[in-house]
Amino acid sequence: MEQEESFAAKQRFFRGKELDELKKLDVREFAKFLKSRPRRAIMRNFNLIEKFIRQCEQNTGKNKPIRTHKRDIIIMPALVGMTIAVHNGKEFFPIKITQEMMGHRLGEFSLTRKKVEHGSPGIGATKSSSSLSVK
Repeated sequence: MEQEESFAAKQRFFRGKELDELKKLDVREFAKFLKSRPRRAIMRNFNLIEKFIRQCEQNTGKNKPIRTHKRDIIIMPALVGMTIAVHNGKEFFPIKITQEMMGHRLGEFSLTRKKVEHGSPGIGATKSSSSLSVK
């Protein structure tokens, strides 16, 4: 019982900063807390990321879900708590953005390939089944 209460009251940090502090930062300022690869991507495309965040914030008041094909957008603190539907090549897969996802790309959470599920082999698939009669 005590552990559950302490876990609920526990603050989550990202590189020593709380989420509220990170939400106040600019996109380029937040990039300083990331590893080199996402930091470089943000510094090159910060205007596209800022535009995407503005679009998401405008659509949060509406009932329409946020749908996007932009799988390469890096998840920022401003996106935490939103649900974004990311296209996986066939359909839009809804993703609930959490604090642990910051610094990752949207496409990492919308898989493009399904797990292969093999059924039973058909007639003629193996040497032993080629001699069976077809009913």
